[in-house]
Amino acid sequence: MEEGKRNSAGVFAHLERLEAEAREIAVKEEKMKQEEEKQARLKARVRELSLQRDMLLAKVRLQKKRLREKRAMSDPAKSSARAVLEWKIKNIKGMLQISYLTGISGKQTKQGVCFCISTAYESTYLDSYYVHLLVKPEVQIYQHSVPTFIPLEEIAKKYLQTDIGRFLSVLSDHLNAYAGRKYQADQLQEHFSDQIEGTVQRNSLCNLLVFNYKVSSKSKTFPFNVRLLYGDLCCSLPTEVNVSCTPDAPASLAEMAAAHSDLFRRVALHKAFRSFSSAEESVDGAP
Repeated sequence: MEEGKRNSAGVFAHLERLEAEAREIAVKEEKMKQEEEKQARLKARVRELSLQRDMLLAKVRLQKKRLREKRAMSDPAKSSARAVLEWKIKNIKGMLQISYLTGISGKQTKQGVCFCISTAYESTYLDSYYVHLLVKPEVQIYQHSVPTFIPLEEIAKKYLQTDIGRFLSVLSDHLNAYAGRKYQADQLQEHFSDQIEGTVQRNSLCNLLVFNYKVSSKSKTFPFNVRLLYGDLCCSLPTEVNVSCTPDAPASLAEMAAAHSDLFRRVALHKAFRSFSSAEESVDGAP
């Protein structure tokens, strides 16, 4: 009988060692998985930064070229109408040579030149818009597909007659920021609809978003109300964030609301929610 007990103890000890080894292997595999995901994120970030670097370099080269042309135009000897027209045509031809990395391309037409502005966010290419310009007798917009809520006339009035490159650059900034805001709102509704209560309220320009989302605390669910205002129309992150919870919510949720508010200011909307979800899963999975 004593021998049977010893055998049983030996079996149990062996099982415990196997369980410990299995747990250790699971932990190592999870760490390897996390490391691989981290490396993938870092590689994606490197590609994104490389793209931004190339875009900035292209813009710097273009800015230097425009500066040289402006200095040449300041010479009174070149101030004739013909010289001005030649300068405009030369400037437009130079714009046609902009690298595709800037998101702007163009081609000459019978009437003038047609530019295509492609938008992107986080290395994801989105919508494209065109602006068809006439160059005679003065530069003017002939046709375009720019949304009505983008301040195209204001940008054209400020830059079109004096600096076509600047006009396209500012217009591109507006369109890319709008595309980025819209993309974030779409991603939020598509991937986090189970956390959103109701629909995300947004205006045409997507510079004002209002919505509610659920937060759990001590087996109870509380709604958070969010209002995001994008005061800078050339930016895809909000300038004003207001996150509030119901009066009956625990004090800890007020601290959580403040943390969420800070995250909304710094991180893309859908990425902020992904961070919330990961944090909740960690809490739920804790022993």
